[in-house]
Amino acid sequence: MKKYSRSFKALWAGEVISEFGGAAGGIINGLLLFELTGSKEWMGILWLVYFIPSLVLQGISAPFLNHIVKEKMLKRIQLIRAFAYLLPLAGYLTGSKLGIISGLVLLQCLLGMMQPIYASLSFSLLPDICKEEELADANGLLDGTIRLMSFLAPGATSLLLVAIPMHFIYGFSCVMFLASYFALTQIPQTSTKKVAAWTKKFWWEEMKEGYKTFFQYPHLLRLIILSSAVQFAVGAALVLSVPFIRGVLNGETWHYGIFSGAFPVGYALGMLLLTRVPKNAQTMYVGLIGGGLSFVFLYYVHSIPLAWLCELFGGLIFPLFNAQNAAQFQKESPRDRLSQLSAVRLLFIRVTMPLGILFASSAVSSTRETYMFVGLVIVIPGLYYFVTSFFRRESRLPVEENKKIG
Repeated sequence: MKKYSRSFKALWAGEVISEFGGAAGGIINGLLLFELTGSKEWMGILWLVYFIPSLVLQGISAPFLNHIVKEKMLKRIQLIRAFAYLLPLAGYLTGSKLGIISGLVLLQCLLGMMQPIYASLSFSLLPDICKEEELADANGLLDGTIRLMSFLAPGATSLLLVAIPMHFIYGFSCVMFLASYFALTQIPQTSTKKVAAWTKKFWWEEMKEGYKTFFQYPHLLRLIILSSAVQFAVGAALVLSVPFIRGVLNGETWHYGIFSGAFPVGYALGMLLLTRVPKNAQTMYVGLIGGGLSFVFLYYVHSIPLAWLCELFGGLIFPLFNAQNAAQFQKESPRDRLSQLSAVRLLFIRVTMPLGILFASSAVSSTRETYMFVGLVIVIPGLYYFVTSFFRRESRLPVEENKKIG
């Protein structure tokens, strides 16, 4: 951490604190709603309330993100999310079941709308607060620690449930987001001078201009398609993991617990591995291929410990792709439209995860065969681009020349 700027450390602290608070609140959302309704249909509704406004706002907000001060907006979003976590607690204090459910629905709706804007802006802020050669490691550090928080939060939340009533953990989440807000205040407004002037075009014209810019950079499009393939597989794995461990391998619930925790632990280790490998196209595609193979290997696995190792291996190797992919996107995007292009990138990624969930839910093939298919969706293009990377000029040129090539 010593090599990074004070601004990056502030962003990292804000991300980690809010991720922990958000993960704790998310666990309580599900427990509280199921306690009130006993209905899996209500659980589905709660996630739809999160995803539908989120995806809609993700698509229509892109034109405006170039024209705001990123640091200021990030702080405002954390304040909104902090007070949003008080809504279910307020509903509980009314003593009304309807009040609690209404608070949960409003909370999920607000979180869904705020998350894509926050993610797009924080992603586009990194090139302003990090040196270009630090971007891959910085992306890996952020991604790895956030995943580690999502792994640690359930255990910590369980300990909190022993000490305090379930509803009051929303107060804990609120405090975490307020702490994140104060961490973000340490970032100076360095991007103020980089804000693009509003063209005064109609929203639809500005939006078309942004998407047109995106498709003018084929390399960026390739990076986003590969990231989308990974998210498609991750979405499918959300559906497949429980049936695979509990059904196919006849495992116990604790076996599944270790299986689900192996990937984030591996990812944290992969973050360390990333700092010790060369940052080039070949390493990036090795991470992509290896991550895809972690799904393919599950087709052949017949013991639970080997399944754990596959997940651990996937977590270890995927950061080599994810962090360098993100860094390349940040380096090669036009800086004055990076916020907008980041929103488009995130939209593509977020849409493919529900598609993966839908595919795995409706697939007529076996669990093993579905793992094989989604793994090959990653491995085949990864192998192609790995081989061709040795013959493309841009894989051997410095970033400055890449930008000239376009």
